[in-house]
Amino acid sequence: MNDQVEKHDGAAAAASVRKVLGISAILVSLATALAACGGGGSDGAAPASVANNSVTKAAVTSTQIVPPNETFEGKTYPLWEAAFWQWALALPVNDPTLPHPFNDCNNRPISAGQSGDVWFWSAPEATVVCNQSATIIPAGKAIFLTTLDIEASSLDAPPFFATTAAGQLAIAQQFANYIQDLFVTIDGVPVANVTAYRTTTGQFTFTAPTPWIFNTVGGSGTSVGDGYFLMLQLPPGAHTIHYGGTFNIPKGVLGHKAVTIPMDVTLLVTMGG
Repeated sequence: MNDQVEKHDGAAAAASVRKVLGISAILVSLATALAACGGGGSDGAAPASVANNSVTKAAVTSTQIVPPNETFEGKTYPLWEAAFWQWALALPVNDPTLPHPFNDCNNRPISAGQSGDVWFWSAPEATVVCNQSATIIPAGKAIFLTTLDIEASSLDAPPFFATTAAGQLAIAQQFANYIQDLFVTIDGVPVANVTAYRTTTGQFTFTAPTPWIFNTVGGSGTSVGDGYFLMLQLPPGAHTIHYGGTFNIPKGVLGHKAVTIPMDVTLLVTMGG
């Protein structure tokens, strides 16, 4: 019974963690279905093709993953991660017709709240199938895929609260270090060296509503994020993206027992031609 309570408390703590881990943003949006369940690292798999810049829809004939040290649309991965968090943390949580992506990945269209050539994706930290296939993602759009991630900020509740850049970085890195067994497959093909896609932001500013996804009172705040992200370009048609991993948090961090937070997401998306 105590173990069950601890695991349940862990889920509540996980809500914070997930949100700090990137609700995925490490707890966020694409349009395909990920096959396989379970998983594990896939560092030995054949690498997917890569693209350094946006391309025309005619040129996207195979899956393209921007390398972790390259830029896309003039921004590095850390800048895109910061943009993702600014987008996600600003979304309302009390709209019954449009749930927050950290809470519900099926009743919120991937197109909601998106703009520009890059669309953000994040999902709840859970084992879930996110069927976004009914929304046709316009050709030429890239998807910034959030897998497992975390953030710490000046508006969060403890243990994710800090006011300085150094304090926020320390917390974000601490929890991102608890991520294990990360995996991503796209249309059945594992992403090689997926752990190379860990990204840490500099301190950035954000504005959150009241209430917001991680606390009851919003406002203007500062934050640092850390986790695993992939900038994807997909060819026309239906796709399945499967990703996940585990937060293995040692005892004493979120309670008197260790907490395990698994995440296994299958995302179904459709790209326009």
